[in-house]
Amino acid sequence: MHLALYLDALTQIAAAAAELTLWPVLAALPWIALPFVVAARLRDSRTLDGESGDVPPAAPLVSVIIPARNESRNIVRCLNSVLGSAYRAIEVIVVDDRSEDDTATLARGIAERDPRVRVIQTPTLQSGWFGKQWACENGAMAASGSVLLFADADTAHGPELIARAVNAMFARKLDFLTVFGRQELRSFWERVVQPQIFMMFAIRFGGTGEVNRSKRVADKIANGQCIFITRAAYEAVGRHASVKMRPAEDLALAQRAFKLGLNTEIIIGMDQLSTRMYGNLPEIVEGWTKNLWTAAPEAMPGGRIGRLLIPVLLPLPALTTLLPPLVLLAQFVLPLASNLVAWAALSSLAMLTFWALAYAALAGYSPLYAFTFPLGAGVELYIVLRAMLRGRRVEWKGRKYITD
Repeated sequence: MHLALYLDALTQIAAAAAELTLWPVLAALPWIALPFVVAARLRDSRTLDGESGDVPPAAPLVSVIIPARNESRNIVRCLNSVLGSAYRAIEVIVVDDRSEDDTATLARGIAERDPRVRVIQTPTLQSGWFGKQWACENGAMAASGSVLLFADADTAHGPELIARAVNAMFARKLDFLTVFGRQELRSFWERVVQPQIFMMFAIRFGGTGEVNRSKRVADKIANGQCIFITRAAYEAVGRHASVKMRPAEDLALAQRAFKLGLNTEIIIGMDQLSTRMYGNLPEIVEGWTKNLWTAAPEAMPGGRIGRLLIPVLLPLPALTTLLPPLVLLAQFVLPLASNLVAWAALSSLAMLTFWALAYAALAGYSPLYAFTFPLGAGVELYIVLRAMLRGRRVEWKGRKYITD
């Protein structure tokens, strides 16, 4: 009932605005147009659906390297999905990064039933390394494949993922291919906050077509949840040792590969890969705090000037999302001009409509989640400010680091 009243109030205010001046409409155009411009840019994307799912002849051995620290919640699902691949020429190396839970025990239980799986433990973490990079480096040293697949333990792989990715690499002579899959949003906070974060990335980068065609290093990104790289390319970029203190090691690897003139691409694989990044609000906050501020300089175009603008640009998506609904609320306690209120109503209604369509059509969730967009943007802003205040200090999975 409250939601219906709120929506009705927005509609009435927007209708009243039409009787005032064109100023509210013109001022609201960025809020009206931006989401749909972003959606149009995202359509310029290549997907794995267009690649053959047949196992290629003379299929190369693919070494699937899974770094895992305290992943007892995910490791069984991940391993079972990898072992269910139609691509049989695989070896699976689970790198237990000194887990404090049952990760290694669960992985060894599967290894006992399938000889393609090996479980190794990392040596003591060396100074000057992030734990994930250290685990990946050690996993690669133990691997035999001519193609390496670095996969996070919270991923689930479709049976045709590897075949389609390898075929794409063959067809376009790629050295580096990263797959962006479907994000699993199971809890309330995942559905409220994660889309806001993803929207921020969509505004910055657009679809895979834009990223793959770009000639700027800053436009090159990757998804560390799923990276295919040839052994030769991995050695050429300097292995994970070359990005050992970069919180966003995936982005750093992609940019190093591009700088060296290697063929890199990103591709969408919604039906072949899914990931549940975080399970609750504290994990969401901690995870994105780790990545946003420290990775921003590498993803910001414009060189030194662009980097100087990061403190302004990084909070901007959340602030612009929050501003219209905050103005609507402020009218109940402050004497605001009618044109200003009309602008806020039009902008809020536009965003509400977009998010309702996005939740219903793209994610398959209730469109009522659209009403939470100010809450999601508020959490996003908190994460950004928290990351800015923390600076180069990073905390993740019980470890503390000072980044380069």
